[in-house]
Amino acid sequence: LKTGFLKWKPDYDSAATEYGKAAVAFKNAKQFDQAREACLREAEAHENNKALFHAAKAYEQAGMMLKEMQRLPEAVQLIEKASMMYLENGTPDTAAIALERAGKLIENVSPEKAVQLYQQAASVFENEERLRQALEMLGKASRLLVRGRRLDEAALSLQKEKSIYKEIENYPTCYKKTIAQVLVHLHRNDYVAAERCVRESYSIPGFNGSEDCAALEQLLEGYDQQDQDQVSEVCNSPLFKYMDNDYAKLGLTLVVPGGGIKKKSPNAAQDKARGPAAVGSHADEEEDEYSGGLC
Repeated sequence: LKTGFLKWKPDYDSAATEYGKAAVAFKNAKQFDQAREACLREAEAHENNKALFHAAKAYEQAGMMLKEMQRLPEAVQLIEKASMMYLENGTPDTAAIALERAGKLIENVSPEKAVQLYQQAASVFENEERLRQALEMLGKASRLLVRGRRLDEAALSLQKEKSIYKEIENYPTCYKKTIAQVLVHLHRNDYVAAERCVRESYSIPGFNGSEDCAALEQLLEGYDQQDQDQVSEVCNSPLFKYMDNDYAKLGLTLVVPGGGIKKKSPNAAQDKARGPAAVGSHADEEEDEYSGGLC
């Protein structure tokens, strides 16, 4: 980098190569802070040399060194910077992959940030018309939103997923997304939105008459009539239980408003075996529970 009488301009290219070698050596010696510093200097040299792609790579490497040091928010910051440079350089696919990598890093520490990164990656893929990759990112964002109980945002994210699946004519997955949407709306206590969601899905080829449609109609009917038994029966069916874990949990924890119809006691069969006297005493106990009136 030094200049002199015979060398007027710094040799950024050679300097970047040397810093890169230094970074690898530091990394192998598990001296991650020095490795990070070397990566940053390599990136700076590449920037001065107008080699944006290589500069972005170096920033990404610096981010990975910070990950080894468990400094995840700083690591994500550098990887985001790298993704911006990839976009500037005209390599959007690499930018989206970097954003996904950053999302994975921060997912357990800051789910909110991870959602933002996955949504950014989805936008980049969508702009490049790589819809399957965009859907993968949106799916990750939707699941994280459900896990974090950010249900209003989850409903919007699922709607976007469903629209793209419809666009690429993957109709069976549209049915599954409708189930996820209905569960999210019911957890938001918005029966009207859930019903509208099913009604709008009738326009999807094959939905009307599918087992998904029948199950959803049964679920909405049970919810509307405050029949907890019917709702639980639908939500415990294989169709609901074998969805993505986050959506399956929504089904298993769905409670109808007002407590619903009281489920049969698991002791009912035993009471029957014991005879009418035992049943009578069990009934007395239940009457006692409400002896002071419901209020």
